[in-house]
Amino acid sequence: MRVSTRPALFTLAATLLSLAAFPTRAQKFLPDDPVLEDRDDLPIELPAEIELATSYDVLEHSWHHRPDKHKIPGPQNVNTLGDVPDSSWFTNRIGVRALSIEKVVRGPNRSDGPDMTRPWTVIGGKSGGITPGFTMRDGRGDSYFVKFDPPQYFGLSTGADVIGSKFFHAFGYYVPESWIVYVEQSGPRVAEEAKLRVRGGKPRPMTQADLNSMLANVARLSDGRIRCVASRAVPGKVVGPHKYHGTRPDDPNDVIPHEHRRELRGYRVFSAWLNHDDSRSVNSIASYVKTGGRGYLVHYLQDFSSILGSGSDWQRAIAPQNARAGNEYVLEAAPILKTAFSLGLWERPWHAVKYTVYPQVGGIEAEFFDPDKWKPEYPNPAFERMLPEDAFWAARIVSKFKDEMIRAIVQEGDFRAPEAEDHLASMIEKRRDKILARYFRELNPLADFAVGAEGVSFTNYGEDAGLGKVEAYEYEWLAFDNDAGRAESLGALALAPGRSLPLPPKRPEYLMLRIRTRAPGLPGWGKRLDVYLRTGPGLSVAGVERES
Repeated sequence: MRVSTRPALFTLAATLLSLAAFPTRAQKFLPDDPVLEDRDDLPIELPAEIELATSYDVLEHSWHHRPDKHKIPGPQNVNTLGDVPDSSWFTNRIGVRALSIEKVVRGPNRSDGPDMTRPWTVIGGKSGGITPGFTMRDGRGDSYFVKFDPPQYFGLSTGADVIGSKFFHAFGYYVPESWIVYVEQSGPRVAEEAKLRVRGGKPRPMTQADLNSMLANVARLSDGRIRCVASRAVPGKVVGPHKYHGTRPDDPNDVIPHEHRRELRGYRVFSAWLNHDDSRSVNSIASYVKTGGRGYLVHYLQDFSSILGSGSDWQRAIAPQNARAGNEYVLEAAPILKTAFSLGLWERPWHAVKYTVYPQVGGIEAEFFDPDKWKPEYPNPAFERMLPEDAFWAARIVSKFKDEMIRAIVQEGDFRAPEAEDHLASMIEKRRDKILARYFRELNPLADFAVGAEGVSFTNYGEDAGLGKVEAYEYEWLAFDNDAGRAESLGALALAPGRSLPLPPKRPEYLMLRIRTRAPGLPGWGKRLDVYLRTGPGLSVAGVERES
């Protein structure tokens, strides 16, 4: 029997005709663009606790999750300006607003540190290497993780940890509060319930003798007081680290693959600047916090004791960083094979690097440093997917740290060695300049667009960094159809000598401003940059797009 299809065709045609009366709107910009906050703090159930072995992490990332260099997608968590909205991963600080030196130096700290008026109570410890540590409660009942320097390297790891916390907090990351503290050896007392974790053995009850033994071989002042860094326990319940790829299955708020988050890609620039080669998953914390009965995860970075020339060997013994750090992965086939096939005659380039080493600072230099070639301990999926736009975003933040601010942060290391302090600050400044010279050349370095009565103004980060001199800004105004995604010119190309471009007389709902920067010897500055303005109510910047 033949079945007629006419009724179905008539129904389909009628449906299409009815839809045609209501055209779909694939708008480029929505009314709330640019989004400034990512609401990834919706209430969730308490996730499971996870542990991550460093050895597994090294092997997994050395051989898996490597990107196809020709097919790296853009980040998935940026707004229409190309910025990172505030979230449980990152909060915009110095990148979007001026911060005083005092505020940057205070960093994440919300108090004056551990209560020193009453003895500390040690509630747990670890023994291993030459720099043991313990967990304690102060007189107020607050918990802190306490770590030390070895006697021959006063200030090396403790200073790096505190300095690092100031920098990374100012960048926008969540980090624990931490302080340099000096304490009498006779002060801390061991709690009855305290356990000691011994390398290669099971936890056992901790005794006062254990504590005295741990404190017998740590750095101290001439008056006998012990130097340590005390890091306050983060709020909430810690449920393990985060990884730099994929998402966490038991966190419904975690929907963007970590390798496609701009703040984790740009983390590479910050890590390269400060030689944070230990920027691995185990040095992160995911903590379940409750606010007003709601619970969600907040993502922290922690443990900056191996940055800025400080390092540790496989036994976790603190010592000046070796030259491999930042220059080669711990497992990297090419140099290993070159050495083997040359019977040891081929020498790694970084073997020739010369360091000025101070006990307080260790091995950090700025001459051999190359931002493009810098490497962490082992491959990081987010780092390897960093695109020029990601690097430019991070470099803009780096540029906010002027010499005076850098030196004020370094003083927080309390090295008590002016020459070492000056050396470290100088290395940070020189490495900063290399970061800016690299990442402000590749793209048109204009940002921070604002609309006023005089027109559209902006910052030229490349020119401000001293990388070149602008001859003129070539610009064109276009009317932009937000529904169709089409742009129509409103006039001829024009040139302007300064950083303020006049508005056109015609004001459609959306305007598009196309800018190219003319600067001799800097072809990257001539790349297209489109700025979109929303004209009502009032004039505002709706979005920015860059040619990469």
